[in-house]
Amino acid sequence: MPRMRTVDALVAIMVAEGATQAFGVPGAAINPLYSAMKASGKIDHVLARHVEGASHMADGYTRARQGNIGVCIGTSGPGGTDMITGMYAAWADSVPILCITGQVPRAVLGKEDFQGVDITSIAKPVTKLAVTVMEPGQLPAIAQRAFYEMRSGRQGPVLLDLPFDVQMAEIDFDPDAYRPLAVPKPAITPEQARQVISLITAAERPVLLAGGGVVIAGAEKLLVELAEKLNVPVVSTLMGWGAISDDHKLAAGLVGIQTAKRGANATFLEADVVIGIGCRWANRHTGALDTYRAGRKFVHIDIEPTQLGKIFAPDLGIVSDAQVALEALLEAAAQAAPPDYAAWVETSLANRRNLFRRTDFSEVPIKPQRVFAEMNNYFGGRCRYVTTIGLTQIAGAQFLDVFGNRGWINAAQAGPLGWTGPAALGVAKALPGELVVGLSGDYDFEFLIEELAVGAQHHIPYVHVVLNNAYLGLIRQSQRGFDMDYQVQLSFENINAPELDAYGVDHVKVAEGLGCLARRVRDPNELPAAFAWAEEQAKARQVPVVVEVIVERVTNISMGTTLANVNEFEPLPPEGAVTELPKPAGGAR
Repeated sequence: MPRMRTVDALVAIMVAEGATQAFGVPGAAINPLYSAMKASGKIDHVLARHVEGASHMADGYTRARQGNIGVCIGTSGPGGTDMITGMYAAWADSVPILCITGQVPRAVLGKEDFQGVDITSIAKPVTKLAVTVMEPGQLPAIAQRAFYEMRSGRQGPVLLDLPFDVQMAEIDFDPDAYRPLAVPKPAITPEQARQVISLITAAERPVLLAGGGVVIAGAEKLLVELAEKLNVPVVSTLMGWGAISDDHKLAAGLVGIQTAKRGANATFLEADVVIGIGCRWANRHTGALDTYRAGRKFVHIDIEPTQLGKIFAPDLGIVSDAQVALEALLEAAAQAAPPDYAAWVETSLANRRNLFRRTDFSEVPIKPQRVFAEMNNYFGGRCRYVTTIGLTQIAGAQFLDVFGNRGWINAAQAGPLGWTGPAALGVAKALPGELVVGLSGDYDFEFLIEELAVGAQHHIPYVHVVLNNAYLGLIRQSQRGFDMDYQVQLSFENINAPELDAYGVDHVKVAEGLGCLARRVRDPNELPAAFAWAEEQAKARQVPVVVEVIVERVTNISMGTTLANVNEFEPLPPEGAVTELPKPAGGAR
């Protein structure tokens, strides 16, 4: 049997498992692994400027295409702790990434050695598996299990922590004999599928609800096929948005308390049966449960048994992979005679038409509504949007259109600021030649802005649209319950850029200093030309290109029909009015 270092065995396993794209920062404690990657020549590596940035790049890389496994690598101590936010973001959204850290030699573990932190104890709450490999001979089996854990059940990140001497130790290992573990898929039974179809056909106004599990399973086409077979509307969660194209007649839209379409919420509130597939009823989607559940029955289909009943008990709970479930539901539907839901579909379409939001504003500073309208007009269905939490994500969800094919890639549950830029680099690395558009507020953009240099160095092009109000609107909104306005001022008089009028950081100069291109827009009529310039330059120069848009200072974007009120729904405000959204029980999220 061949004899090799454990790190050479690990690289061979990564190749066999298809995890050949790494993002990381080398260092003394992880250099043996880097030497193995160099010797192999089969692992592509992107050098990040911050290990958290590398973790978000790996996250974006995985999300971009079904079956991808992004790899994040860091050294000991801070190299691992800097990954924790990335692990949490991936864990919260069920994204498999392989995190690898160097560690001090085994003999000095727990003895206050330089950068000898117990990273596995720190990481366990936000990973599916976190292991410090103590025996070199166990590394192949542990790595094999790590890939299995990433892919099985509710997917998620894992951490392999490698002491320096374990990396350097030699073991017997034959790469040709290695095989990945088969990953079973829990399956709905034929009887359960018949029960679901019976609930649908007995209803007057049923809806299918697409969660992120539909996208993770690559089951979007099956979802659309089932909707068309039954002729029922489809609503989605924030993670499931794009499972059905927004221009499909059965796409009712995105449902939620902030990240939602007004017409979609109206359709959902009229539904009497909801078939949730691959969802987990997160509170940004449900809002107040009394309102969300009132007058309707629920079926909950999810791959993870512990999700069933966690938020509320469904009328029927089924443990199943989304793809397997949709295949079975299609078979059951073929044997059924569903009612004619044409009138119900027309109601859904009318809600989309009649509750459409106004966007044709010409004011300066630019209203966010106008920015998203121009993005719809210019980018259409040609791009993948990448974004994280903030008013920009909320408004984007209210106004943008997504046309399937993983066109909406967002950090939904954890929502760390700074995620967008690195994640967009990961998405663009996974999809060379495709148009990737990052969408940020100014604070999200600033958090890991140094990662723009990674795109310039490694020639990873994408377009980054930054809505700058220097106002921290979402934080201001949450402080109002405390009758305060404290430490939420980003604007200042920049002595080097007085033309910014107290908007503070000159993002254009920073981006240019990091090797990228950038343009600032103040007039809404200039937006189409700016987007065209950005796409053209990103493609021609193979670097990130930033379009900074100076927008009005608001704390929220009024939506109208919501799920947030417990006893009644707020009346529709005047089109374009800027008002506060009602908050769910427990406060704003």
